[in-house]
Amino acid sequence: MTRKVLDSSICGELLLSTAAAPGRVLCGSMWRAEKQNVAQDMATLECDALSPSLMSDPNENELKSGRHQTAPNVISANSLPQQLFSTMRFTALLAVAAATISSAAAQNSVVLGFNAGATTDKGVAKTQQDFEKEFKTAKSLSGAPGSFNTIRLYSNIQSGTTNTPITAFGAAVSTNTKLLLGVWASGTDNIDNELAALQAALKQYGSKLADLVVGISIGSEDLYRVSEPGIRNKSGVGNNAETIVKFIKDTRNKLKGGPLANIKVTHVDTWTAWVNSSNKAVIDEVDFLAVNAFPFYEAERDNQISKAGGLLASALSATEGVAGGKDVWITETGWAYSGPAFGAADASVDNAEKYWKTVGCALFGKKNVFWYTLRDANPENEVKFAITDNLSTTPRYDLSCPSNVELPSAKPTPSGGSNSTSSSGSSNNSTGSANPTGGAQSSGAAPPSGSGKPTSSGPGVAQATGGAAGSSVSVVNSMAMALSVVFAFAAFAL
Repeated sequence: MTRKVLDSSICGELLLSTAAAPGRVLCGSMWRAEKQNVAQDMATLECDALSPSLMSDPNENELKSGRHQTAPNVISANSLPQQLFSTMRFTALLAVAAATISSAAAQNSVVLGFNAGATTDKGVAKTQQDFEKEFKTAKSLSGAPGSFNTIRLYSNIQSGTTNTPITAFGAAVSTNTKLLLGVWASGTDNIDNELAALQAALKQYGSKLADLVVGISIGSEDLYRVSEPGIRNKSGVGNNAETIVKFIKDTRNKLKGGPLANIKVTHVDTWTAWVNSSNKAVIDEVDFLAVNAFPFYEAERDNQISKAGGLLASALSATEGVAGGKDVWITETGWAYSGPAFGAADASVDNAEKYWKTVGCALFGKKNVFWYTLRDANPENEVKFAITDNLSTTPRYDLSCPSNVELPSAKPTPSGGSNSTSSSGSSNNSTGSANPTGGAQSSGAAPPSGSGKPTSSGPGVAQATGGAAGSSVSVVNSMAMALSVVFAFAAFAL
Protein backbone atom coordinates (compact mmCIF):
# COMPACT_ATOMS: atom_id res chain seq x y z
CA MET A 1 0.00 0.00 0.00
CA THR A 2 1.34 3.41 -0.91
CA ARG A 3 1.27 5.98 1.86
CA LYS A 4 1.83 9.67 1.19
CA VAL A 5 2.41 12.33 3.82
CA LEU A 6 1.68 15.78 2.49
CA ASP A 7 2.06 19.29 3.86
CA SER A 8 -1.22 20.99 4.75
CA SER A 9 -0.81 23.64 2.08
CA ILE A 10 -1.07 21.06 -0.71
CA CYS A 11 -2.89 18.20 0.99
CA GLY A 12 -6.39 19.16 0.00
CA GLU A 13 -5.46 19.93 -3.57
CA LEU A 14 -3.67 16.62 -4.13
CA LEU A 15 -6.40 14.60 -2.51
CA LEU A 16 -8.71 15.88 -5.21
CA SER A 17 -6.34 14.83 -7.98
CA THR A 18 -5.73 11.35 -9.38
CA ALA A 19 -2.08 11.65 -8.41
CA ALA A 20 -2.86 10.87 -4.80
CA ALA A 21 -5.09 7.90 -5.48
CA PRO A 22 -5.50 5.13 -4.67
CA GLY A 23 -2.87 5.42 -1.94
CA ARG A 24 -3.47 6.30 1.68
CA VAL A 25 -2.86 9.97 2.38
CA LEU A 26 -1.81 11.68 5.61
CA CYS A 27 -2.22 15.40 5.94
CA GLY A 28 0.24 17.73 7.63
CA SER A 29 -0.35 20.46 10.20
CA MET A 30 -3.52 22.55 10.16
CA TRP A 31 -5.39 20.23 7.80
CA ARG A 32 -7.84 18.32 9.92
CA ALA A 33 -10.73 16.26 8.65
CA GLU A 34 -11.70 14.13 11.59
CA LYS A 35 -13.73 11.00 10.87
CA GLN A 36 -15.22 12.24 7.63
CA ASN A 37 -17.58 9.52 6.43
CA VAL A 38 -17.06 8.95 2.75
CA ALA A 39 -20.33 8.22 1.03
CA GLN A 40 -19.44 5.39 -1.33
CA ASP A 41 -17.29 3.03 0.72
CA MET A 42 -17.70 4.55 4.21
CA ALA A 43 -13.94 4.72 4.61
CA THR A 44 -12.74 6.97 7.41
CA LEU A 45 -10.03 9.55 7.05
CA GLU A 46 -8.28 11.10 10.01
CA CYS A 47 -5.73 13.79 9.39
CA ASP A 48 -3.76 15.15 12.30
CA ALA A 49 -0.69 17.29 12.87
CA LEU A 50 2.50 15.43 12.00
CA SER A 51 5.94 16.11 13.38
CA PRO A 52 8.75 16.89 10.91
CA SER A 53 10.04 13.33 11.32
CA LEU A 54 6.79 12.04 9.92
CA MET A 55 6.82 14.22 6.85
CA SER A 56 8.27 11.24 4.99
CA ASP A 57 6.91 7.74 4.62
CA PRO A 58 6.11 6.79 8.27
CA ASN A 59 6.19 3.22 9.49
CA GLU A 60 3.14 1.39 10.68
CA ASN A 61 4.07 1.67 14.38
CA GLU A 62 4.23 5.46 14.19
CA LEU A 63 0.90 5.56 12.45
CA LYS A 64 -0.67 3.50 15.22
CA SER A 65 0.59 5.85 17.93
CA GLY A 66 -1.91 7.91 19.85
CA ARG A 67 -0.95 11.03 17.95
CA HIS A 68 -1.14 9.93 14.34
CA GLN A 69 -3.63 7.52 12.91
CA THR A 70 -5.28 6.61 9.68
CA ALA A 71 -8.09 4.16 9.25
CA PRO A 72 -7.13 0.87 7.60
CA ASN A 73 -9.47 1.47 4.71
CA VAL A 74 -7.99 2.50 1.40
CA ILE A 75 -9.64 5.69 0.19
CA SER A 76 -10.32 5.64 -3.49
CA ALA A 77 -10.12 8.59 -5.82
CA ASN A 78 -13.79 8.18 -6.66
CA SER A 79 -15.04 8.28 -3.09
CA LEU A 80 -13.08 11.24 -1.73
CA PRO A 81 -13.60 14.43 -3.70
CA GLN A 82 -17.16 15.42 -2.83
CA GLN A 83 -16.79 14.96 0.91
CA LEU A 84 -13.32 16.45 1.07
CA PHE A 85 -14.31 19.37 -1.10
CA SER A 86 -17.12 20.17 1.33
CA THR A 87 -14.66 20.15 4.20
CA MET A 88 -12.20 22.31 2.30
CA ARG A 89 -14.94 24.72 1.35
CA PHE A 90 -16.10 25.05 4.96
CA THR A 91 -12.51 25.55 6.14
CA ALA A 92 -12.02 28.29 3.57
CA LEU A 93 -15.27 29.95 4.64
CA LEU A 94 -14.11 29.94 8.24
CA ALA A 95 -10.93 31.73 7.18
CA VAL A 96 -12.89 34.30 5.19
CA ALA A 97 -15.29 34.87 8.06
CA ALA A 98 -12.43 35.31 10.50
CA ALA A 99 -10.91 37.90 8.20
CA THR A 100 -14.29 39.63 7.88
CA ILE A 101 -14.76 39.81 11.64
CA SER A 102 -11.21 41.05 12.11
CA SER A 103 -11.71 43.70 9.43
CA ALA A 104 -15.03 44.80 10.92
CA ALA A 105 -13.49 45.11 14.36
CA ALA A 106 -10.57 47.11 12.98
CA GLN A 107 -12.83 49.48 11.05
CA ASN A 108 -15.04 49.98 14.08
CA SER A 109 -12.33 50.35 16.70
CA VAL A 110 -12.98 53.17 19.15
CA VAL A 111 -12.03 56.56 17.72
CA LEU A 112 -9.95 59.05 19.67
CA GLY A 113 -9.35 62.39 17.99
CA PHE A 114 -9.58 66.16 17.74
CA ASN A 115 -11.46 68.63 15.59
CA ALA A 116 -9.40 70.61 13.10
CA GLY A 117 -10.52 73.86 11.50
CA ALA A 118 -9.48 75.09 8.06
CA THR A 119 -7.64 78.14 9.43
CA THR A 120 -5.02 78.85 12.07
CA ASP A 121 -5.75 80.84 15.22
CA LYS A 122 -4.70 83.88 13.16
CA GLY A 123 -7.44 83.26 10.62
CA VAL A 124 -5.02 82.17 7.89
CA ALA A 125 -5.71 79.12 5.72
CA LYS A 126 -3.68 76.16 6.94
CA THR A 127 -1.00 74.73 4.69
CA GLN A 128 -0.20 71.05 4.48
CA GLN A 129 2.74 71.68 6.80
CA ASP A 130 0.39 73.31 9.32
CA PHE A 131 -1.87 70.28 9.30
CA GLU A 132 1.06 67.88 9.50
CA LYS A 133 2.39 69.57 12.62
CA GLU A 134 -1.08 69.56 14.13
CA PHE A 135 -1.62 65.86 13.41
CA LYS A 136 1.79 64.90 14.79
CA THR A 137 1.19 66.89 17.97
CA ALA A 138 -2.19 65.20 18.46
CA LYS A 139 -0.50 61.80 18.50
CA SER A 140 2.34 62.83 20.80
CA LEU A 141 0.75 64.78 23.66
CA SER A 142 2.57 64.25 26.92
CA GLY A 143 0.51 62.25 29.41
CA ALA A 144 -2.41 61.59 27.05
CA PRO A 145 -4.38 58.39 27.74
CA GLY A 146 -3.94 57.22 24.16
CA SER A 147 -2.96 58.25 20.66
CA PHE A 148 -5.30 60.88 19.24
CA ASN A 149 -4.80 59.57 15.73
CA THR A 150 -8.06 60.68 14.11
CA ILE A 151 -9.06 64.17 12.99
CA ARG A 152 -12.49 65.54 12.24
CA LEU A 153 -12.67 68.03 9.37
CA TYR A 154 -15.49 70.50 8.66
CA SER A 155 -15.00 70.78 4.91
CA ASN A 156 -13.26 69.11 1.98
CA ILE A 157 -12.40 72.50 0.49
CA GLN A 158 -9.25 74.51 1.11
CA SER A 159 -10.08 77.80 2.81
CA GLY A 160 -10.36 80.67 0.33
CA THR A 161 -10.90 78.47 -2.73
CA THR A 162 -13.94 77.24 -4.66
CA ASN A 163 -13.31 73.52 -4.78
CA THR A 164 -9.60 72.90 -4.25
CA PRO A 165 -9.06 69.90 -1.95
CA ILE A 166 -8.13 70.88 1.59
CA THR A 167 -4.43 70.43 2.36
CA ALA A 168 -5.39 68.27 5.33
CA PHE A 169 -5.73 65.36 2.89
CA GLY A 170 -2.06 65.37 1.98
CA ALA A 171 -1.12 65.85 5.62
CA ALA A 172 -3.21 62.85 6.65
CA VAL A 173 -1.54 60.65 4.05
CA SER A 174 1.97 61.75 5.02
CA THR A 175 1.35 61.27 8.76
CA ASN A 176 -0.96 58.23 8.53
CA THR A 177 -3.74 60.09 10.33
CA LYS A 178 -7.35 58.88 10.12
CA LEU A 179 -10.10 61.29 9.10
CA LEU A 180 -13.77 61.90 9.73
CA LEU A 181 -14.48 63.94 6.61
CA GLY A 182 -16.79 66.93 6.67
CA VAL A 183 -19.05 68.50 4.06
CA TRP A 184 -20.18 72.06 4.74
CA ALA A 185 -23.92 72.05 4.12
CA SER A 186 -25.29 75.46 5.19
CA GLY A 187 -26.11 78.48 3.06
CA THR A 188 -26.30 76.40 -0.12
CA ASP A 189 -28.73 74.32 -2.16
CA ASN A 190 -26.04 71.88 -3.33
CA ILE A 191 -22.75 70.36 -2.20
CA ASP A 192 -21.25 69.94 -5.66
CA ASN A 193 -18.03 71.79 -4.85
CA GLU A 194 -17.53 69.81 -1.65
CA LEU A 195 -17.91 66.52 -3.49
CA ALA A 196 -15.74 67.72 -6.38
CA ALA A 197 -12.94 68.53 -3.94
CA LEU A 198 -13.22 65.09 -2.36
CA GLN A 199 -13.24 63.32 -5.72
CA ALA A 200 -10.15 65.25 -6.80
CA ALA A 201 -8.35 64.24 -3.61
CA LEU A 202 -9.29 60.58 -4.08
CA LYS A 203 -8.01 60.72 -7.64
CA GLN A 204 -4.74 62.20 -6.40
CA TYR A 205 -4.13 59.95 -3.39
CA GLY A 206 -6.24 56.88 -4.13
CA SER A 207 -6.35 54.18 -1.48
CA LYS A 208 -3.70 55.96 0.58
CA LEU A 209 -6.37 58.50 1.49
CA ALA A 210 -9.47 56.31 1.23
CA ASP A 211 -8.08 53.78 3.71
CA LEU A 212 -7.73 56.52 6.33
CA VAL A 213 -11.36 57.65 6.19
CA VAL A 214 -13.52 56.47 9.11
CA GLY A 215 -16.67 58.26 7.96
CA ILE A 216 -18.07 61.40 6.39
CA SER A 217 -20.35 63.99 7.98
CA ILE A 218 -22.79 65.93 5.85
CA GLY A 219 -23.19 69.22 7.67
CA SER A 220 -22.44 70.49 11.16
CA GLU A 221 -25.18 71.94 13.39
CA ASP A 222 -27.24 73.01 10.40
CA LEU A 223 -30.45 71.81 12.05
CA TYR A 224 -29.69 73.66 15.27
CA ARG A 225 -29.09 76.92 13.44
CA VAL A 226 -32.54 76.88 11.83
CA SER A 227 -34.23 75.88 15.10
CA GLU A 228 -35.95 78.34 17.42
CA PRO A 229 -33.03 78.42 19.90
CA GLY A 230 -30.53 78.80 17.06
CA ILE A 231 -32.44 81.68 15.51
CA ARG A 232 -32.87 83.29 18.91
CA ASN A 233 -29.13 83.08 19.50
CA LYS A 234 -28.39 84.42 16.01
CA SER A 235 -26.36 81.33 15.23
CA GLY A 236 -26.09 82.00 11.52
CA VAL A 237 -27.25 80.26 8.36
CA GLY A 238 -28.30 76.63 8.63
CA ASN A 239 -30.35 74.13 6.65
CA ASN A 240 -33.46 72.03 7.18
CA ALA A 241 -33.83 68.27 7.54
CA GLU A 242 -35.17 67.77 4.02
CA THR A 243 -32.12 69.43 2.48
CA ILE A 244 -29.67 67.54 4.70
CA VAL A 245 -31.28 64.23 3.69
CA LYS A 246 -30.98 65.23 0.03
CA PHE A 247 -27.29 66.06 0.53
CA ILE A 248 -26.67 62.70 2.21
CA LYS A 249 -28.25 60.89 -0.73
CA ASP A 250 -26.26 63.02 -3.17
CA THR A 251 -23.09 62.01 -1.34
CA ARG A 252 -23.88 58.30 -1.44
CA ASN A 253 -24.67 58.48 -5.16
CA LYS A 254 -21.49 60.40 -5.92
CA LEU A 255 -19.34 57.90 -4.03
CA LYS A 256 -20.88 54.81 -5.66
CA GLY A 257 -18.36 52.59 -7.37
CA GLY A 258 -15.41 54.39 -5.79
CA PRO A 259 -13.07 53.64 -2.88
CA LEU A 260 -15.51 55.25 -0.42
CA ALA A 261 -18.62 53.51 -1.72
CA ASN A 262 -19.23 51.77 1.61
CA ILE A 263 -18.13 54.57 3.91
CA LYS A 264 -20.40 55.40 6.83
CA VAL A 265 -22.30 58.66 6.44
CA THR A 266 -23.50 60.84 9.31
CA HIS A 267 -24.64 64.34 10.22
CA VAL A 268 -23.31 66.36 13.16
CA ASP A 269 -25.69 68.36 15.33
CA THR A 270 -26.62 69.28 18.90
CA TRP A 271 -28.61 66.94 21.11
CA THR A 272 -31.55 69.33 21.01
CA ALA A 273 -31.62 69.05 17.22
CA TRP A 274 -31.49 65.26 17.35
CA VAL A 275 -34.39 64.93 19.80
CA ASN A 276 -36.52 67.32 17.73
CA SER A 277 -39.02 65.02 16.00
CA SER A 278 -39.05 67.21 12.89
CA ASN A 279 -35.51 65.98 12.17
CA LYS A 280 -36.27 62.25 12.31
CA ALA A 281 -35.75 61.89 8.55
CA VAL A 282 -32.08 62.67 9.07
CA ILE A 283 -31.80 60.01 11.79
CA ASP A 284 -33.36 57.49 9.42
CA GLU A 285 -30.90 58.36 6.64
CA VAL A 286 -27.56 58.35 8.49
CA ASP A 287 -25.49 55.30 9.45
CA PHE A 288 -24.72 56.72 12.88
CA LEU A 289 -25.50 59.92 14.80
CA ALA A 290 -22.85 62.49 15.69
CA VAL A 291 -23.52 64.89 18.55
CA ASN A 292 -21.80 68.05 19.74
CA ALA A 293 -22.23 68.35 23.49
CA PHE A 294 -21.00 71.23 25.64
CA PRO A 295 -22.17 71.54 29.25
CA PHE A 296 -20.11 74.75 29.25
CA TYR A 297 -22.76 76.39 27.06
CA GLU A 298 -25.79 75.02 28.93
CA ALA A 299 -26.45 78.43 30.47
CA GLU A 300 -30.13 77.72 31.03
CA ARG A 301 -29.25 74.90 33.42
CA ASP A 302 -27.00 74.58 36.46
CA ASN A 303 -23.83 74.12 34.41
CA GLN A 304 -21.09 74.65 36.98
CA ILE A 305 -18.12 72.35 36.46
CA SER A 306 -19.22 69.95 39.22
CA LYS A 307 -22.45 69.26 37.29
CA ALA A 308 -20.81 68.93 33.87
CA GLY A 309 -20.58 65.13 33.88
CA GLY A 310 -24.28 64.75 34.59
CA LEU A 311 -25.22 67.21 31.85
CA LEU A 312 -23.06 65.41 29.32
CA ALA A 313 -24.46 62.02 30.33
CA SER A 314 -28.00 63.34 29.97
CA ALA A 315 -27.27 64.80 26.56
CA LEU A 316 -25.85 61.51 25.35
CA SER A 317 -28.72 59.55 26.82
CA ALA A 318 -31.27 61.80 25.13
CA THR A 319 -29.56 61.38 21.77
CA GLU A 320 -29.23 57.62 22.09
CA GLY A 321 -32.88 57.50 23.04
CA VAL A 322 -33.90 58.64 19.55
CA ALA A 323 -31.11 56.90 17.62
CA GLY A 324 -33.06 53.71 16.99
CA GLY A 325 -30.15 51.50 17.98
CA LYS A 326 -27.64 53.33 15.80
CA ASP A 327 -24.23 54.27 17.14
CA VAL A 328 -23.74 57.75 18.58
CA TRP A 329 -20.39 59.48 18.25
CA ILE A 330 -19.36 62.54 20.24
CA THR A 331 -17.90 64.90 17.66
CA GLU A 332 -17.34 67.93 19.87
CA THR A 333 -17.00 68.34 23.62
CA GLY A 334 -14.62 70.23 25.86
CA TRP A 335 -14.38 73.04 28.39
CA ALA A 336 -13.06 76.55 27.78
CA TYR A 337 -9.89 77.61 29.57
CA SER A 338 -10.35 81.31 28.79
CA GLY A 339 -13.22 83.68 27.98
CA PRO A 340 -16.51 84.91 29.42
CA ALA A 341 -18.66 82.77 31.69
CA PHE A 342 -21.81 81.09 30.37
CA GLY A 343 -24.36 80.71 33.11
CA ALA A 344 -22.61 79.05 36.04
CA ALA A 345 -19.78 77.78 33.82
CA ASP A 346 -16.48 79.55 34.41
CA ALA A 347 -13.71 79.34 31.83
CA SER A 348 -10.41 78.45 33.49
CA VAL A 349 -7.48 76.09 33.08
CA ASP A 350 -8.45 74.27 36.29
CA ASN A 351 -12.00 73.70 35.07
CA ALA A 352 -10.80 72.59 31.64
CA GLU A 353 -8.60 69.99 33.35
CA LYS A 354 -11.44 68.85 35.62
CA TYR A 355 -13.69 68.36 32.60
CA TRP A 356 -11.02 66.33 30.85
CA LYS A 357 -10.47 64.07 33.86
CA THR A 358 -14.10 63.62 34.92
CA VAL A 359 -15.81 63.58 31.52
CA GLY A 360 -13.17 62.92 28.89
CA CYS A 361 -11.54 60.11 30.82
CA ALA A 362 -14.94 58.48 31.32
CA LEU A 363 -15.47 58.46 27.54
CA PHE A 364 -12.03 57.71 26.07
CA GLY A 365 -11.78 54.13 24.88
CA LYS A 366 -15.52 53.59 25.37
CA LYS A 367 -17.14 56.05 22.96
CA ASN A 368 -15.95 57.48 19.67
CA VAL A 369 -14.81 60.96 20.74
CA PHE A 370 -13.40 64.05 19.02
CA TRP A 371 -12.22 66.51 21.66
CA TYR A 372 -12.73 70.23 21.19
CA THR A 373 -10.02 71.17 20.65
CA LEU A 374 -6.29 70.82 20.12
CA ARG A 375 -5.89 74.22 18.47
CA ASP A 376 -8.24 77.21 18.34
CA ALA A 377 -9.11 78.39 14.84
CA ASN A 378 -11.17 81.57 15.13
CA PRO A 379 -9.26 84.63 16.35
CA GLU A 380 -12.54 86.56 16.76
CA ASN A 381 -13.95 84.12 19.27
CA GLU A 382 -13.36 85.17 22.87
CA VAL A 383 -13.89 81.66 24.17
CA LYS A 384 -10.74 79.52 23.91
CA PHE A 385 -10.59 75.73 24.16
CA ALA A 386 -7.14 74.72 22.87
CA ILE A 387 -5.30 72.29 25.11
CA THR A 388 -1.89 73.35 23.84
CA ASP A 389 -0.16 76.55 22.78
CA ASN A 390 1.71 76.70 19.48
CA LEU A 391 1.15 72.97 18.97
CA SER A 392 3.55 72.06 21.73
CA THR A 393 3.35 68.44 22.83
CA THR A 394 3.30 69.77 26.40
CA PRO A 395 -0.40 70.38 27.15
CA ARG A 396 -1.93 73.27 29.05
CA TYR A 397 -2.95 70.89 31.82
CA ASP A 398 -2.39 67.29 32.93
CA LEU A 399 -3.96 64.84 30.47
CA SER A 400 -3.45 61.65 32.46
CA CYS A 401 -6.59 59.73 33.39
CA PRO A 402 -7.50 58.31 36.79
CA SER A 403 -8.60 54.68 36.76
CA ASN A 404 -12.23 53.56 36.60
CA VAL A 405 -13.79 56.93 35.79
CA GLU A 406 -17.52 56.80 35.07
CA LEU A 407 -20.05 59.47 34.16
CA PRO A 408 -22.89 60.16 36.58
CA SER A 409 -26.29 58.68 35.79
CA ALA A 410 -28.25 60.55 33.15
CA LYS A 411 -31.24 62.62 34.18
CA PRO A 412 -34.29 63.63 32.12
CA THR A 413 -33.52 66.57 29.85
CA PRO A 414 -35.71 69.59 29.17
CA SER A 415 -36.89 69.78 25.59
CA GLY A 416 -35.61 72.39 23.23
CA GLY A 417 -32.67 73.70 25.21
CA SER A 418 -30.28 75.93 23.34
CA ASN A 419 -27.15 73.95 22.91
CA SER A 420 -24.78 74.54 20.20
CA THR A 421 -21.43 75.54 19.24
CA SER A 422 -22.78 78.91 19.70
CA SER A 423 -23.53 80.61 22.87
CA SER A 424 -26.10 78.74 24.74
CA GLY A 425 -29.16 80.10 26.29
CA SER A 426 -29.18 83.63 27.47
CA SER A 427 -25.55 84.38 26.78
CA ASN A 428 -25.21 85.42 23.21
CA ASN A 429 -22.10 86.81 21.63
CA SER A 430 -22.69 85.31 18.28
CA THR A 431 -21.48 87.06 15.22
CA GLY A 432 -24.31 85.52 13.33
CA SER A 433 -22.18 84.14 10.57
CA ALA A 434 -21.56 80.57 9.69
CA ASN A 435 -19.50 79.65 6.68
CA PRO A 436 -17.43 76.73 5.49
CA THR A 437 -14.11 78.43 5.86
CA GLY A 438 -14.64 80.72 8.78
CA GLY A 439 -14.26 79.78 12.38
CA ALA A 440 -17.30 78.74 14.21
CA GLN A 441 -18.76 81.72 15.94
CA SER A 442 -19.76 81.62 19.51
CA SER A 443 -23.17 82.00 18.02
CA GLY A 444 -23.21 78.34 17.55
CA ALA A 445 -22.56 78.32 13.86
CA ALA A 446 -19.57 76.13 13.58
CA PRO A 447 -18.16 76.51 10.14
CA PRO A 448 -15.89 73.96 8.59
CA SER A 449 -12.95 75.79 9.94
CA GLY A 450 -14.11 74.63 13.28
CA SER A 451 -12.70 77.64 14.95
CA GLY A 452 -15.75 78.63 16.82
CA LYS A 453 -16.92 77.49 20.15
CA PRO A 454 -18.47 74.14 20.18
CA THR A 455 -22.14 73.87 19.75
CA SER A 456 -23.81 73.73 22.98
CA SER A 457 -24.12 70.20 23.68
CA GLY A 458 -26.90 69.16 25.76
CA PRO A 459 -27.02 65.80 27.10
CA GLY A 460 -26.36 63.41 24.43
CA VAL A 461 -26.77 59.82 23.89
CA ALA A 462 -24.46 58.19 26.26
CA GLN A 463 -25.79 55.39 28.32
CA ALA A 464 -27.58 56.11 31.51
CA THR A 465 -24.41 55.53 33.41
CA GLY A 466 -22.56 57.77 31.05
CA GLY A 467 -20.01 55.16 30.22
CA ALA A 468 -20.67 53.82 26.78
CA ALA A 469 -20.06 50.16 26.34
CA GLY A 470 -16.70 49.22 24.94
CA SER A 471 -18.25 47.33 22.04
CA SER A 472 -20.07 49.65 19.70
CA VAL A 473 -23.34 48.71 18.06
CA SER A 474 -21.64 48.63 14.68
CA VAL A 475 -18.99 46.18 15.88
CA VAL A 476 -21.57 43.80 17.28
CA ASN A 477 -23.69 44.02 14.14
CA SER A 478 -20.69 43.36 11.89
CA MET A 479 -19.59 40.33 13.88
CA ALA A 480 -23.13 38.96 14.01
CA MET A 481 -23.46 39.29 10.25
CA ALA A 482 -20.13 37.55 9.66
CA LEU A 483 -21.03 34.67 11.96
CA SER A 484 -24.42 34.31 10.28
CA VAL A 485 -22.66 33.90 6.95
CA VAL A 486 -20.36 31.26 8.43
CA PHE A 487 -23.13 29.13 9.84
CA ALA A 488 -25.28 29.47 6.76
CA PHE A 489 -22.48 28.26 4.53
CA ALA A 490 -21.52 25.57 7.02
CA ALA A 491 -24.96 24.04 6.64
CA PHE A 492 -24.63 24.24 2.88
CA ALA A 493 -21.12 22.81 2.77
CA LEU A 494 -21.75 19.88 5.06
